[in-house]
Amino acid sequence: MNRSTIRMRNKINVTAFIYFFALIQLSFSQVELNYYLPEINYNDDIPTPESLLNYQIGEWHISHDQLVYTVKALCESSDRCIFREYGRTHENRPLVNLIISHPDNLKDLDNLVDKHAQLTDPNNSNTVDTDNTPLIIYQGYSVHGNESSGANASPLIAYHLLAGEGAEMEKLLQNTIVVLDPCYNPDGLQRFSTWANSNRHMTLSTDPKGREFNEVWPGGRTNHYWFDLNRDWLFTIHPSSQARINNFHKWKPDILTDHHEMGSNSTFFFQPGVPSRTNPNTPPINQQLTEDIGQFHAAALDSIGSLYYTKESFDDFYYGKGSTYPDINGCIGILFEQASARGHLRETNNGLLSFPFTIRNQFVTALSTQKAALQMKETLLNFKRDFYKNRYKEAGNGFYVFESKDHYKKKYLLDMLLRHQIDVYEANKTVKIGNQDFDPEHSFIIPKKQRQTTLVKTIFEKVNTFKDSIFYDVSAWTLPLALNVKYGESNNNIDLNPIKKLSKTPEFKLAHIDMSRTYAIGVDWSSYLSPALLYDLQTKGIRIRAADQVTKFKSRDGTITLDKGDLIIPLQNQSMNKEELLNYIVQQAEEKFINIKSIQSSFTESGKSIGSPSQTPLEMPKIAIVIGSGVNAYESGDSWYQLDHRYHMQVTMIDKNQVPNTDLSRYNVMIMPDGTYDQKGSVHKKLDEWTKSGGTLIAMRRAVRHLSESGLLELTVKKEKNISKEDSTFTRFRNYRGAQAIGGAIFETDIDLNHPLFYGYEKSKLPVFKKGTQFYNVQEKHASPMVYTSKPLISGYASKRNQGKAEDALSILCSRYGNGKIIAMVDNPNFRGYWLGGSQLFANAIFFSSLIGSEHLTE
Repeated sequence: MNRSTIRMRNKINVTAFIYFFALIQLSFSQVELNYYLPEINYNDDIPTPESLLNYQIGEWHISHDQLVYTVKALCESSDRCIFREYGRTHENRPLVNLIISHPDNLKDLDNLVDKHAQLTDPNNSNTVDTDNTPLIIYQGYSVHGNESSGANASPLIAYHLLAGEGAEMEKLLQNTIVVLDPCYNPDGLQRFSTWANSNRHMTLSTDPKGREFNEVWPGGRTNHYWFDLNRDWLFTIHPSSQARINNFHKWKPDILTDHHEMGSNSTFFFQPGVPSRTNPNTPPINQQLTEDIGQFHAAALDSIGSLYYTKESFDDFYYGKGSTYPDINGCIGILFEQASARGHLRETNNGLLSFPFTIRNQFVTALSTQKAALQMKETLLNFKRDFYKNRYKEAGNGFYVFESKDHYKKKYLLDMLLRHQIDVYEANKTVKIGNQDFDPEHSFIIPKKQRQTTLVKTIFEKVNTFKDSIFYDVSAWTLPLALNVKYGESNNNIDLNPIKKLSKTPEFKLAHIDMSRTYAIGVDWSSYLSPALLYDLQTKGIRIRAADQVTKFKSRDGTITLDKGDLIIPLQNQSMNKEELLNYIVQQAEEKFINIKSIQSSFTESGKSIGSPSQTPLEMPKIAIVIGSGVNAYESGDSWYQLDHRYHMQVTMIDKNQVPNTDLSRYNVMIMPDGTYDQKGSVHKKLDEWTKSGGTLIAMRRAVRHLSESGLLELTVKKEKNISKEDSTFTRFRNYRGAQAIGGAIFETDIDLNHPLFYGYEKSKLPVFKKGTQFYNVQEKHASPMVYTSKPLISGYASKRNQGKAEDALSILCSRYGNGKIIAMVDNPNFRGYWLGGSQLFANAIFFSSLIGSEHLTE
């Protein structure tokens, strides 16, 4: 196939003469195909991406619909390819794979994949003939939608593999299966491509201050709910993440590449990252193989004159990332970070950066990965076999056990464990660990000695020792603590033979309740989705009360006890007739795993009667969330997702700039997520007036600091204790400023179970996810229902200095402000959607603010 030389369009930047010569040499809006491709022959029967798109890759930012159309058309033109959809996003966009290999391999694909998966079986992997087993390479792109050079490179990679000819290509296809994932985050890519293309100049503007390079909030990085999908490989909150993990374990790749972008003034990074920041659960050979593969990337980038570096930043510590999750699954995960053009042509510290140049770097490192895989095939397949054999052999005796009476939490945790192909067993008798007894009806056992032993360890362990004190992301993620469920660890053997192993999450059914004599229904507020039922009924005009003390009702079948916060729903004189309302509540309780009780009389043995004058119906919340520039999009999304996706509540997002011109009287709850807010501006004034008039203002993290500094809250920053200058754990790193950051650790708090914010909780200790270094003194204990304990660090890294400041520090303050209330939360209770232990607190702040009386507020 003949290809002409690169066409270049020279443009003079009259506003920056210093770039004149760079423009002459580098500026172009369109390149020829041979700018990207190596010098081999290509089959003319395979359409080029340009022929399908009517523009050359790099001239425009490809939209997701264009991307799917292009790769599907390429795949259908060749017998080397199978096109598969493996999932859908929140916005119903398809997640797709191109499975590319030799036609003979594709005809026997299922058998080859099953044989390859046998390498992960520690007891039978020796039977696999690696000479005749293709190596599997999973190449994924643009999990951050506005890091689009990867997604734009994917059609070129597909074209190269499907149209490329020659002995090397034939050998590659015979010995490997390439699973191409052109875009991990379709919703974000669509958002970003629309922005970049709609602000593109025909005469390209290179000024970084230009609109093209500066997306409006929240940008295209995130998914529909503004979550970072590259932090969700472990917790799998979102449908795209769940589908991706199911897909990962279907293929069990030997190499997984994760193609990203970083700041425009950077060059190109490939792993390994900083050696001291590798998770200790990852075997050293993994990093050595990553470095060996890196030699191929270096050679490829050298050949085109690209600048790059390695080992100086990023890390492989947190297993919830796309480049690190593979490392705990017998795979080599590799992160690529390309300097981002963020548009089409941009001035940087390294000269002009063109979009085609960023695509080419992603393309050549995709090919260098394939070349490395071919040459290292035997080594990599043996590594997978040895990873599982050695880890299984080294696994200690013992097991983890968890108990949860909340069916939603139980289902979430079991679904997640099974998605990661972790063996889970139902408890068949009471399990004793120390002074804890685990109820067999609600408990599950996870043995340590199993195929996924290392993954089990990282999910359940508490970590308090580290080689380094700097973390690219969080330093702890102990799942049972996040869910606030009872769990324990034992090093003793357990006989698993009589115990049922789960193949799928069991169906949980509520115990049958005789509703024939029901006067009112009691709803267990500790059930995770009770807020969803409460809001649903409120929208239908149903009046609902909440018990503010333990209440015991007389019943023909015995005493019915309601705990604080449990809902009381009288069946008479409602907007629905008795039978209709009763049937609806029972149906919803079954669907939402909510425990309900039949109350047969308003007469009580103790506590208030349903008709008590003090038992006023709960007010239906009308919620707004302040969003926009300066507000943390991730944490705004956390609250949005919790309210919209889990509770199915109407919520209004109001841009910060629109707050001054918005009539806020229709809202009774306002949420201020983490972020920066103007001290005395019009937004501050409007929220001040609204709160004084009777609203409930819920502030989180830095929003708390803003309210304190602007005078709405009276808080004093806690000073550090006198501690030794010598930190024996991290002596080498004590001079690093970053060692004093808390990127993410798990702290323990004391909570007041008598406070409406903690109705529904059973234990007085609550784990919270701590991010940042905000620590305040407790001034009025009655208004501070949540404080860090005297030894707060449970798992993760925090310097001794910060641990000292956290001791007995304030975690939540409830403050009177005019006729309204401020609920100040130092931490985010909804962190990344998986911190289910904070959900009850968040719901209580919204639904029970009217129950927070003067005895709970600052004077």
